[in-house]
Amino acid sequence: MTITADASFEVLPFTRTCRHIWEDGDHVLIGVSPGNSYFSAERISSLARWAVSRFAQVDFVYADLHVDRMFAAFGYTQEHAEKRAAKEIKAVRRRILKGVEESGHPQAEIRVRALSEFQQNPVYQLLHRRVLHFLETDDEFRKGCEEMALHFVGSKLPEGESITDAQLQVCFDYMAAELPFFVDTPSILDVPSSVAAYHVKMPLTDVLFARGGGLRATRNQAYAVVRPEAAEAAPPAPAPAAPTNHAPTEGTVDERRAA
Repeated sequence: MTITADASFEVLPFTRTCRHIWEDGDHVLIGVSPGNSYFSAERISSLARWAVSRFAQVDFVYADLHVDRMFAAFGYTQEHAEKRAAKEIKAVRRRILKGVEESGHPQAEIRVRALSEFQQNPVYQLLHRRVLHFLETDDEFRKGCEEMALHFVGSKLPEGESITDAQLQVCFDYMAAELPFFVDTPSILDVPSSVAAYHVKMPLTDVLFARGGGLRATRNQAYAVVRPEAAEAAPPAPAPAAPTNHAPTEGTVDERRAA
């Protein structure tokens, strides 16, 4: 079932627990990929207004790690890859800041941060090490990561060619930098619970939120697809993003902000 959040977005929490965390309205994290046309300043502005109306705390986090290596792995010279990555990262940050500003909500309510800002966070470091460990030791998790890599970069491969080991490793490193936020955002950001919102279901969703063992999202971590109603979402760029009921009330959010 789908939560119809308002006239702009529909929301699909992945599990019943994800729905309950959504209803709590503590925190939402919106991940933004550089080079993804879906995340225009107008879309960011709409997402910001939607998020602030339903959650006590809002974070936009954009990917800025391993972007140059991704470009280099898929054909750019090292110099060109570095310049292209710097340009894309600067552009995505500018779009997010513009969208947040145009939403009418100050950054006191909406935080905008890069993935690289968390590299010294001890909880993030621990979770990142766990992700890398499971990539090496958990066949199901690794297979999910492989499917996710192909989902995001398959269109970049020449027809008839398969992804190389080097390209796959860069994809793994890129994803591993983002995955801590899909496993345990509450511990990283010190919030009671959190919803990771993205506009498509990721291939790893079942692995992190549905299976019984291995690397799994914590009990206060949720995942939800949040997408425009009656509109086709643009295909996602490489990242780094359902039984339901009702969205949290405005009163609940206001009470949490006042606490």
